[in-house]
Amino acid sequence: MKLLVTGGAGYVGSVCAARLVEAGHEVVVVDDLSTGHADAVPEGCRFVEGDVSEVAGSLLGEGFDGVLHFAAKSLVGESMQDPAKYWHGNVVTSLRLLEAMREHGTPRLVFSSTAATYGEPDEVPIAETAPPRPTNTYGATKLAIDMAMASYAASHGLAAVSLRYFNVAGAHGRFGERHAVETHLIPIVLQVALGQREQVQIYGDDWPTEDGTCVRDYIHVTDLADAHLLALDRAKPGEHVVYNLGNGTGFSVKQVIDTCREVTGHPIPAAVAPRREGDPAALVASSERARLELGWTPQRPDLADIVGDAWAFTRQALRV
Repeated sequence: MKLLVTGGAGYVGSVCAARLVEAGHEVVVVDDLSTGHADAVPEGCRFVEGDVSEVAGSLLGEGFDGVLHFAAKSLVGESMQDPAKYWHGNVVTSLRLLEAMREHGTPRLVFSSTAATYGEPDEVPIAETAPPRPTNTYGATKLAIDMAMASYAASHGLAAVSLRYFNVAGAHGRFGERHAVETHLIPIVLQVALGQREQVQIYGDDWPTEDGTCVRDYIHVTDLADAHLLALDRAKPGEHVVYNLGNGTGFSVKQVIDTCREVTGHPIPAAVAPRREGDPAALVASSERARLELGWTPQRPDLADIVGDAWAFTRQALRV
């Protein structure tokens, strides 16, 4: 298939583009490089630098079999401080992409959504039937895009799939996580191991969990990319389907830090800080529907493997 990957110079987008090329697809990457990196675009891809909302129309006029949409603003804190940036950058951009797809007859769309659409869940693991109640602007914009996709599927026959997940980590060869502003736990802990931070903060050790620290979902970036490829095949005209992707159990903050200590061989100082307002004790997504309907099962579920790949990439990127 000929496929357009938006945000393909970013972390997850670049890995997905690489997996698509490995699977024999023709891939065009579009990215404005506001948070992505030109050297992260996989070999074998055609790269177009630009804003998705401005270039999607002309690109899709060439004829494509589908779009994988990763381009997005994704910092939760920033989304609350500057909501307009997120409503425009995520929702308006996606609506323009949908219109361009409708105009040029592009038949399928796989969207990188988020389990943040659920907010604070009533039950864990979170199933797709859980009511969406986002607690921040970022999650709200992603939910709005999901809803727009459902409308386009119903009205225009779009074959649409949204994949919702929490924390993605690890690396796929030379493709890994590089953020100017790092908010994810595993990269932060690895920065402590490298001496780039003095310590890692643990926000509360009195949560109602096994070791008192928050539990979160982590899946390997390659497993996540593979789910996007499977979703391309699952997409059916006139349908919008949502799949949650998770490891099924989750890992605590303490488990993550301890695993990073084992993998890196560094002591990694940690300090307990007050709880952050709005933090749930546990967030884990159920992937049962994805297993049954997509045939997706994580192939790299072990936390040590996830951390090990992230550590190897980080050291390679810094030439440590």
